[in-house]
Amino acid sequence: MPVGFETLEYDIGGVQTVVKAVGQGKPILFLHGAATLEGFDFAGGLADRFRVLCPSHPGMGFSGPAPHIADLTDMLLHYLNLLDALDLAEKPHLMGFSMGGWMATELAALARERFDKVVLIAPAGLNDPAHPATPLAGIAPQDFPGYMTHDPAVAATFFPDGSDPAFAAAFGADRAREGETVGRLCAPFGMGHPNLRRFMARITNPTLLVWGGEDRLLPASQAPIWLENLPNAQLLSVPDTGHLVPQERPETLKAIGDFLAA
Repeated sequence: MPVGFETLEYDIGGVQTVVKAVGQGKPILFLHGAATLEGFDFAGGLADRFRVLCPSHPGMGFSGPAPHIADLTDMLLHYLNLLDALDLAEKPHLMGFSMGGWMATELAALARERFDKVVLIAPAGLNDPAHPATPLAGIAPQDFPGYMTHDPAVAATFFPDGSDPAFAAAFGADRAREGETVGRLCAPFGMGHPNLRRFMARITNPTLLVWGGEDRLLPASQAPIWLENLPNAQLLSVPDTGHLVPQERPETLKAIGDFLAA
């Protein structure tokens, strides 16, 4: 059943920024990953207790172009400015997935006082050579669903199946547009920062780390490193699950909601 989102629009430093919002209650700011192909419908699983705010990153998804984006610092500034524009009545929780988890880590480290609790779902950013991420360029297009979810059929629903040429063309254009933005973000150090452990050490907020046990993109073997460096974190390990944890295991959202509500 489609989620009934509100669409909020803001001009943030000249970037048309679109936020999909759903639910009522304490706000959650959700930062998505390196593509928006899976959408935001997972947020319906939290909307009974929270108001979930899902912005599209500048130059990605529903938001407008952002040719000025040079690296992740520009994204962090953008989100601090968006928080000012949102003018929320209470301190939001912060949730980030994959590349958005990397963003959320640096954002929480630099502005921990702006957020309540933090949830990091299969976060990128660590770039640990002993636990390497799978290079996206080496994955054949037809193999992507098997890398995104443990059950490839779950992720396959987000990809063109050949039956709709218009959808396939739009899908390709969207991925090319988003890939160009991601390329600029990752130009300095790849999808991460060599000093990310130092950032983690500043996040005193209660933090939940969520990881699929069969993640083929960002290995769950990274999780102990995150737990070692985050001062106030706990792990929710989700067995038989790949990278897209909320989409493959929607029941995980109840555990995430319970953590945020406690």
